Amino acid sequence: MIERYTLPAMGKLWTEEFKFQTWLDVEIAVCQAQAELGYIPTSALEQIKAKAKFDPKRILEIEAQVRHDMIAFLTNVNEYVGESGRYIHLGMTSSDVLDTALALQLRASIDLILEVVGSLVKALKKKASLHRHTVMVGRSHGIHAEPITFGFKLAGWLAEVLRAQSRLNQVRQEIAVGKISGAVGTYANIDPQIEVLTCQKLGLQPDKASTQVVSRDIHANFIQQLALLAASIERFAVEIRNLQRSDVLEVEEYFSPGQKGSSAMPHKRNPIRSERLTGIARMIRAYAGTALEDVALWHERDISHSSVERVMFPDACILTHFMLHEITDLIENLLVYPENMKRNMNIYGGVIFSQRVLLALVGKGLSREEAYRITQSCAHRAWNQPSGDFQKLIRESEEVSSYLTKQEIDECFNPEHHLSNLEHIYQKVGI
Repeated sequence: MIERYTLPAMGKLWTEEFKFQTWLDVEIAVCQAQAELGYIPTSALEQIKAKAKFDPKRILEIEAQVRHDMIAFLTNVNEYVGESGRYIHLGMTSSDVLDTALALQLRASIDLILEVVGSLVKALKKKASLHRHTVMVGRSHGIHAEPITFGFKLAGWLAEVLRAQSRLNQVRQEIAVGKISGAVGTYANIDPQIEVLTCQKLGLQPDKASTQVVSRDIHANFIQQLALLAASIERFAVEIRNLQRSDVLEVEEYFSPGQKGSSAMPHKRNPIRSERLTGIARMIRAYAGTALEDVALWHERDISHSSVERVMFPDACILTHFMLHEITDLIENLLVYPENMKRNMNIYGGVIFSQRVLLALVGKGLSREEAYRITQSCAHRAWNQPSGDFQKLIRESEEVSSYLTKQEIDECFNPEHHLSNLEHIYQKVGI
């Protein structure tokens, strides 16, 4: 298996030079297979391996005349190889090279993406473990609900990233297919064993039934998995943005020395990285629809997908890779403010403990409707009042005190009850 594809940084994988190198690697692998099966002389293979190279500038010069990138590439390679060049591309069509080489680029991209996903998993595990007991308020509909911990919130993020990691490993296998089956995919002018041997040399699987191209449902799935990962990162980023709001301020992006938040307002500390991630996710998500449009090609092949993919694959892979680096660094250096979490949790005298009061009253024999009426009455009297104190109102309620003792009331406001089963969740995600 050629090791080159796990080495370069993501941007290098999508340069013209690297693309041409993958084309050349495919052509040489095919020549090796042809020689092994006796279709071309071994001496020709040795000459091809020794002399084959390319010049990106020269390829562009030729392409400007012939208006065909593969012909331009082959013409340039043959300028270096000489007579034995007639054995290069024997019985093949352009898409044999293009799609097989693209599989190498996409697999290499997935490898780099998976590497950073692994770093994100570690960052989330570390931060979640650190804050497994950091109590904060959980919210639904943007409204205070019941106590959770910040570690619990991060455990949910971790579970999502672990699912993405699993899906990416699956798509890595699916995308790693090549085809050396000639025009319209019938092997009319090339031995099917050439495809088998070539793919073995490149660490790929032969496509089960290609046309002139590898069917684009495979590529659409690849892009959709990147879009889904980007959507998860966007969810984390939006949550950070909400928790950094001035009226919440439970977490905050790291603000480096010398950093400035606004040209006009010196006090500003804005969640710019989370906002950036939110915006980039929109771009990758848009490519998911574009990739689906590429599936329906005319008959055995057209090139309506080609122009799209020249932009879509580099963009989606590079942006996803960037997003992963950003969110990983953001999580690692995220500022967490437990005191602010405690302050927000106890606003209006702990109205978030209303369900505990409700259930305690039901446990004493009240109907759910009656217990709900009593509890809601106290909660709404405390709600949105500068001095609102739900716990005080519950203690002073004659209806409540006729059923619950002071100790039982106090126990209703103990957040530990809500956290008693969180270890079960932490164990499931490996924290």
